[in-house]
Amino acid sequence: MGFKTANFPPVDPETFLEKPLQDRLRTLALHWVEYGFGTPKMIPAIYACKLVLLYVLGGAALATWTSGAGPVWDVAHWWDEPIVYQKLVLWTVLLEAVGVAGSWGPIAGKFKPMTGGILFWARPGTIRLRPWKRVPFTGGDRRTVGDVLLYLAFLASLLTALLMPGVPSSSLGDTLPDDTSGLVRPALLIAPIVLYVVNGLRDKTVFLAARGEQYLPALVFFAVLPFTDMIIAAKLLLCVVWIGAGVSKFGLHFTHVVPPMISNSPCVPGTWVKRLHYRDVPRDIRPSTVASLMAHVGGTTVEIVTPLVLLFSTNRWLTVAGVVLMVVFHLFIASTFPLAVPLEWNILFGYLAVFLFLGFPAGNGYGIGDMSSPWLAVGITAALLFFPVLGNLRPDLVSFLPSLRQYAGNWASALWVFAPGAEDKLNTLRHRPTKNQIDQLRAMGYPPAVAEITMQQTIAWRSMHSQGRGLFSVLMKNLPDLDRRTVREAEFGCNSLIGFNFGDGHLHGLDLIEAVQARVGFAPGEWIIVWVESQPIHRGTQHYQVIDAALGVIERGTWKVADAVREQPWLPRGPIPLDVTWTRAQASPPAAQAEVAEGLAP
Repeated sequence: MGFKTANFPPVDPETFLEKPLQDRLRTLALHWVEYGFGTPKMIPAIYACKLVLLYVLGGAALATWTSGAGPVWDVAHWWDEPIVYQKLVLWTVLLEAVGVAGSWGPIAGKFKPMTGGILFWARPGTIRLRPWKRVPFTGGDRRTVGDVLLYLAFLASLLTALLMPGVPSSSLGDTLPDDTSGLVRPALLIAPIVLYVVNGLRDKTVFLAARGEQYLPALVFFAVLPFTDMIIAAKLLLCVVWIGAGVSKFGLHFTHVVPPMISNSPCVPGTWVKRLHYRDVPRDIRPSTVASLMAHVGGTTVEIVTPLVLLFSTNRWLTVAGVVLMVVFHLFIASTFPLAVPLEWNILFGYLAVFLFLGFPAGNGYGIGDMSSPWLAVGITAALLFFPVLGNLRPDLVSFLPSLRQYAGNWASALWVFAPGAEDKLNTLRHRPTKNQIDQLRAMGYPPAVAEITMQQTIAWRSMHSQGRGLFSVLMKNLPDLDRRTVREAEFGCNSLIGFNFGDGHLHGLDLIEAVQARVGFAPGEWIIVWVESQPIHRGTQHYQVIDAALGVIERGTWKVADAVREQPWLPRGPIPLDVTWTRAQASPPAAQAEVAEGLAP
């Protein structure tokens, strides 16, 4: 892999696409083992420059300059300044909401242009996805001028709070009498809080992209709590995020996340390290013991035990060790360049660990017991736990982001399957500021076959995860002509339709399919979607749906996660066992049965 040269799979582009899908999956999955996406090193270098120049240096300069806590190069002077902490959070929310932080660029499937976000959300007529149909004044799926104004007002309110100087705070003065920078004026935070919620009720995409499940509580703490309570509440928020992510890694999914993530990292020295995470390359690429240790010692254990130590420790050196461990943890995740590329989030959380637990340690009056009321601590903790608990028990009700399953591998997921030529219909969507990814690659000069194989690398990546085996099993059962159809990873495809995805299948579920179908009008069988919900924490199965864009849901069923993880990604022994619980053909009159049969027929 060179700086400008990709490590393309070792295949003949002209003949490779004629092979059966399972053979293609095997070849591309084995290539992923050693090279990941095969991205030229120039691409992670672009991300690194964006991270360092725009996010770290730009954010620090802006936060220190507007708060009088600078100069920016005097880090020892401002690293523990409360207003700098507040403004770095606001800066992060702003970049996420614009679309130039997480889910940005070619690793996330945005090739040309590399930004989604604002190009979609500031444009009337694009697709809007409301989270709950029963909320009044949120009907429809088309972005209006009013939606655009709400979104731009949200950005403006964040920028205003970021640029305005701090104001004195009596609670801050009582605790830190020598502080002269003050805090962000609480009144300036009311508009961002309200607009966070209003935008989210109109379009869940904007709320999730701006990471409202984590930053909205922080803004509320900034606005309403006295200083000491604000710091302790922020610690609780951070620890709930960490521990929730750790708990979500229980089960069979997460071990399958680690090997392909390590394989895609440009920072891992040598292919032999990557191969260590698989059992017996090329015969068996299920996770090895090394991968299991990485997942459940370096991941699950660290994310659960270390936050508890930080929350309650009054020993300085133990606290320092815990902070160092969490900083290294987040730097490691960032170094792997996950496909959602949450680099800014990881850097911020590393800084927050330093700021909150070293700048304001529990032994200096910032422990849970130092909150002004124990009932306040209990109430905040309960509020922070509500959506993670509900989302892990009923994943169908809560996005995986508020459920805190960011890296768990237990995700709602989907594959899109198009009849020959049908994918081009998506390019007829009006007001969409981009084209299909295959066309973006061609516009960059990729020959058609090379562009297609590049896109098929993403479905090979999906096959290496637990739910991939189930999704492909459903396709193999339902589509006898699967080999001649075009298969796409829905997370990538969704990015080109709504401007964002972070691995959340709720963003490309039935509501998106219906919105696209109303605009494009696929015929039966032209666009088939197999979609699966996350596994509830207390059950061993996942619920799937087969959707024909023209007909709606045509099949529902379940599979056992244990059956899925037992197989190789390319399913050499055929589909895993499926329990079909409902089909449209069985429940519908003969005319509807004929439509389903026609759509699935070769």
